[in-house]
Amino acid sequence: MQLPIIDRWQLVQTLLDSLQGETHVVLKKGNLSRLEGLQKLQKSSMKIQQADYVTYLTQKYQ
Repeated sequence: MQLPIIDRWQLVQTLLDSLQGETHVVLKKGNLSRLEGLQKLQKSSMKIQQADYVTYLTQKYQ
């Protein structure tokens, strides 16, 4: 069974947060910037996916 896209993005976010908390190596500024960019992309993508899912459910149950 495959998780819905929203749940998968939440899992990715949880893993990213966990890795950031467990990483004791000092990250280069460029690497940190890329991680932050990925996190912003995930949040905007999640909002789009949630809106699409709401639209889908609204149309399905009308």
